[in-house]
Amino acid sequence: MALGTYKADQGYWTRTITGIAVLALTMAGALWAWNQVDRFNFDASTAQIIKWSAAGLIVAIGIAAGLMFVYFKPSTAEFLIATEGEMKKVNWSTRREVLGSTWVVITVSLSIAAILWLVDLGFSSFFRAIKLLGPGM
Repeated sequence: MALGTYKADQGYWTRTITGIAVLALTMAGALWAWNQVDRFNFDASTAQIIKWSAAGLIVAIGIAAGLMFVYFKPSTAEFLIATEGEMKKVNWSTRREVLGSTWVVITVSLSIAAILWLVDLGFSSFFRAIKLLGPGM
């Protein structure tokens, strides 16, 4: 198979965002490897060589693997293309609907918290009245 993007005209955004996520994970792995070198007792110049080598190797492997899976591997590309197609079918809520739903959730949560607080207060008063709980409990 020639080295070319599989179905290059489809799935642009899902491939781009997936590529950015793979790059972020790769950079996090390189940073982790960079910091792990400090755990060993190398002299300063050797530590720098090992740090740059390890981080560079992880970045190179991560970028190569990311490009291969996101752009060149047909099964992954088909999945990302299908994902973008499905996301276009989603009926996204308006800002007004989201804000209204958020206020409903906040109101119901606070109401349930108040009811449970009152029930807890009632139980603790009852158990204090029958001397099952002491004053500090």
